[in-house]
Amino acid sequence: TAVPILQGLIESGEEEDACIELLSNILEVLYKAQKVNKSCGARCSGTAVTPLALQVKVKEHIQLILERLLHTVSQRVIVLDRENALRSHYVACMTAILSQMDKGHYSSYIKAFPSRPELMDFLMETFILFKDLIGKTVYPSDWMVMNMVQNREFLRAINQFAMTLTEMFLSNSSFELQLWNNYFHLAVAFLTQDSLQLENFSQAKRSSILAKYGDMRATIGASIRDMWYNLGHRKIEFIPGMVGPILEMTLVPELELRKSTIPIFFDMMLCEYQLTRSFSRFEDEILRKLDSEVEGGRGDEQYKQLFESILLSCCRGHPELAQPGENFVALVTGLLERLLDYRAVMNDENKTYSMSCTVNLLNFYKEIDRQAMYIRYLYKLKDLHVSYENYTEGAYTLLLHARLLKWSEEANTAPMQGSHSPCLRTQRQLKEALYNQIIEYFDRGKMWEEAIHICKELAEQYESEIFDYEMLSDILQREARFYEKILKVLRPSPDYFAVGYYGQGFPTFLRNKVFIYRGKEYERREDFEMRLLSPFPNAEKLKSTSPPGPAVTGSPGQYIQCFTVQPAAEAKVRFKDRSIPEQITNFYKANHVQKFSYSRPFKKGPKDPDNEFANMWIERTTFVTAYPLPGILRWFVVTSTTTSIISPLENAIETMMKTNEKIMSEINRHQNDPSLPVNPLSMLLNGIVDPAVMGGFAKYETAFFQESYVQEHPEDKGSIEKLKDLIAWQTPLLAEGIRIHRRKVTEDLRPFHERMEQCFVQLRAKVESQYGVREMVCFEDRRSGRPPSMAWGPDWDRLSHPGDSTETPPTPKPAPRPSESEDRRSERKENRSSAFFGHRRQDPRHSVCEPPEPKDEKRRLSRNASESSVGSSGGEPPPPGREAAGAQPGAAGLSPSPTGFGGRVKSATKAPPLPRKISPAVYETFLEQSAA
Repeated sequence: TAVPILQGLIESGEEEDACIELLSNILEVLYKAQKVNKSCGARCSGTAVTPLALQVKVKEHIQLILERLLHTVSQRVIVLDRENALRSHYVACMTAILSQMDKGHYSSYIKAFPSRPELMDFLMETFILFKDLIGKTVYPSDWMVMNMVQNREFLRAINQFAMTLTEMFLSNSSFELQLWNNYFHLAVAFLTQDSLQLENFSQAKRSSILAKYGDMRATIGASIRDMWYNLGHRKIEFIPGMVGPILEMTLVPELELRKSTIPIFFDMMLCEYQLTRSFSRFEDEILRKLDSEVEGGRGDEQYKQLFESILLSCCRGHPELAQPGENFVALVTGLLERLLDYRAVMNDENKTYSMSCTVNLLNFYKEIDRQAMYIRYLYKLKDLHVSYENYTEGAYTLLLHARLLKWSEEANTAPMQGSHSPCLRTQRQLKEALYNQIIEYFDRGKMWEEAIHICKELAEQYESEIFDYEMLSDILQREARFYEKILKVLRPSPDYFAVGYYGQGFPTFLRNKVFIYRGKEYERREDFEMRLLSPFPNAEKLKSTSPPGPAVTGSPGQYIQCFTVQPAAEAKVRFKDRSIPEQITNFYKANHVQKFSYSRPFKKGPKDPDNEFANMWIERTTFVTAYPLPGILRWFVVTSTTTSIISPLENAIETMMKTNEKIMSEINRHQNDPSLPVNPLSMLLNGIVDPAVMGGFAKYETAFFQESYVQEHPEDKGSIEKLKDLIAWQTPLLAEGIRIHRRKVTEDLRPFHERMEQCFVQLRAKVESQYGVREMVCFEDRRSGRPPSMAWGPDWDRLSHPGDSTETPPTPKPAPRPSESEDRRSERKENRSSAFFGHRRQDPRHSVCEPPEPKDEKRRLSRNASESSVGSSGGEPPPPGREAAGAQPGAAGLSPSPTGFGGRVKSATKAPPLPRKISPAVYETFLEQSAA
């Protein structure tokens, strides 16, 4: 009589505290009766109530409670809020009822449902309730006994209901997809709940749980596996929906569980392949789910190895799946390796290596054409860069997404990122927003040249596609400001560092690899090394710059090698023999670079204590990176390394080239900015013209210009002439530098300057008597009073020297007569900067100091200029008269020189006659023909 009353009160929600207490007492009495009955056994055979009669009586009471109160209590658990204190009491009562049910109770309870729909509703409701209670338990996590008892009873109930599914809801006529789906999700949720992950507990707690309850994960895992195989041809209906839950189950770090459940993946592959001749849906889903699962903390190296070995074994047993299966396994293990690397460094304080792993992942997704995942990691990388103020790298990262979009009104297909994205419905809108963000990042990173490229593309859209002239005006103004910043804002060139990570102690993405790093502004190598070593406090820094041997690369430790490298930029054809401001050219020397070099000097051959240059050899190592720097990272891995040996003579030529270029750079800087301090120029000039400071080039003469050296090394004759030519070309550069120094020197430094001029007079006389005269031609720029500048021309291979004109160059075709419009362009070009430095066989007919000649003379002048040789010794030597020629330098026959200026070669004994002028239009025509 009490049970029906309890049922009515609980359903109405009245006197719930008393009802719960009464129900708990009843269940406790029944539990004790069962316990007494089991322990009594034969000892109670002579009593009035036999054990069998007591067992029947208890069973009847339990059956009554089951029929009347189980559903009522479960409904009350569903209805009550999670915060309600009574909910946990109801859950305890429900668990107690389940604990006293045996197979007979379950069987009779299932059979008591009048129809299949009602039974199905009960099972669906129970599965949902159990899953909810497992995910959000009503007991504190440290209530181990209560949680484990609940899990034990839920496990018994789930397995009993699984039998009902197999018996009543599996046949073709009675199959219920949603019911089966709910079962699998409940079983996986049960297996993966925190309270069953024994590896997270202490050894004592783990032993206690195993002794009393066993490892319930293995039991439910076996049930899931058996239920999956029971599905038969229905399996395809659970692909790809069940891929994620099964993956989550196999990632649980329990060896036997993994071994028994990983083969389910092969069964899924086989099932889909038999129907569609591919398993693309399964593959897509497992790649997508694996990313989120591993990032969430699941998976390890053991899982990767088990996955690979088990699936490869299964695939090789089916010839039709052998090759595609192996490809799939390689794909998944490659992703797992990158995901594990990413997870290992994801939470590090230093995000440098997180960026590397992020790039590895996005490159992987790009290779396998998973655009959504690729974009996801692009934005992760962008956020990392911005957090470290790597705005240039952040811009390049966003640019990768922007390049995937079209200038069209098509809808966005890839998932959008960022707070502004939901309102950008078309690809045009999103691309425009990305471009504006990229321009902002390039501006903050002082990469104005790159920002200008984006501005131009936006301007083209505003002007020619959508005709938004207001936006066009705005973008053109931004572009103009960037041009101004290039010339006016100080922008130091970054240093580059080669970093090698040697030893087995490093993660795989670093182990025994060399990277080229782009340093931050004004970052010293010491500061860079400190930042580099901070994530690896136990790493040892290698002092040598040579590649280490197997003893280091194979050791279990960590060894880091770091040294500065020089960018080896490709020569820009459009800058050759042009007057380009240093602010422009310096950018391209240190950016968009993929080759870097390191030079290590060493001595070879007999030592000469008086002249170290005679046996100073250079071992030059050239590193090629996977991508140009800067890019989406501040560093890239080195993909190839080559080593070359530079002889002492070649080293001397390179040193002279760099010295001349440095002088030219200082001259240009002071011409462009008269306010610069004179001290750096003073030190540079004095170190060259005063032999007491650095020895000058006399060491080169002693080492390489002696007859004995020429006889021993006849193959170096051409190189010796190049070196002589470079020494000769240094004289006019020094003259211009000293002229600027004279104008800017202060009175207290006047004696220093006079001493330097005296040394230069002696040096000049010696050089011109031995190596000939080189003279500079400099056309002043008449635009807004811009000072004369000197061209940057890194074409060092085409060096001239007296006596190298034994071959007559081919005569080019005459220049065509320019049209009237070309004449007008020529007039405009007269206002452009035109500084060059060349050399020729002396031709007394042409000059740049006289009025322009008639148009019909242009072909003749151009032809004569092209036919002139790059040396002067092959023709009649000019008469002496350097001062007159210096006032009116000749321009016809000019050709590129080692310094990039324009000029000519003269003998040291005769002066040339006064030259005549040549118009800039004729000279430019000559340049065009020479380039052709």
